[in-house]
Amino acid sequence: MADVRSFDALVAEGASVPTEGWDFSWFEGRATEARPSWGYARSMAGRLAVATAVLDVQTGGGEVLDFALEAAGPDRAPLVVATEGWAPNVDAATRLLRPRGVPVVASADDAPLPFADGAFDLVVSRHPVEPHWDEVARVLAPGGTYFAQHVGPASVFELVEFFLGPVPEAGHRHRRPERERADAEAAGLEVVELRAERLRMEFFDIGAVVHFLRKVVWMVPGFTVEAYRDRLRDLHEGIRADGPFVAHSSRHLFDVRKP
Repeated sequence: MADVRSFDALVAEGASVPTEGWDFSWFEGRATEARPSWGYARSMAGRLAVATAVLDVQTGGGEVLDFALEAAGPDRAPLVVATEGWAPNVDAATRLLRPRGVPVVASADDAPLPFADGAFDLVVSRHPVEPHWDEVARVLAPGGTYFAQHVGPASVFELVEFFLGPVPEAGHRHRRPERERADAEAAGLEVVELRAERLRMEFFDIGAVVHFLRKVVWMVPGFTVEAYRDRLRDLHEGIRADGPFVAHSSRHLFDVRKP
């Protein structure tokens, strides 16, 4: 149900909510996103139960890894390490994962992974900024697995284009799963399974849009309420008149093995 508060009140709320971490529970009742059929976090838990040394790359606030560790229970891998590149998330993930005995290593998203060759038999990642296949291949032990959920092409572009206008065709080609498959294979990895889905999203009020664009900063780079107030008001009026703003996220699942 649409929030009947004023434009200014909704925008102010969306602009004030903390954005660190990848906990999206604030959006309950404000926005929805269908989830991929493969259930990544629960599937990760199954992998954690049979691995011995695990690396979670770009863990965000650690929420997905924390859930998977809880689901894996006492059978979890004895060694689990996470990396994260954004300082507020490093702090959030450390607070969440330290009680589970998981160290969080501050490492820039585009930097080489700070681990020895062949150190892990399982590398996981949910929504990495970019998959660095050469580094994944380097830190995996022979026979090890990379199990990850990536953001796919043209994800939430309906919202992006509302604010920025049409995205050039090259932008629609970015993150295509078949291109990522080729890059993985070029790094010497074997793609065991690759699945892709496009999933419906709905935004029920403008406050949810503001918070989303502040949290997922690469959607509309440099987004601020002040810079986009006119477009935000147009979208607010559209939601009031026509119902939720509909977009579609794009996700793909990689199950990759190092020979």
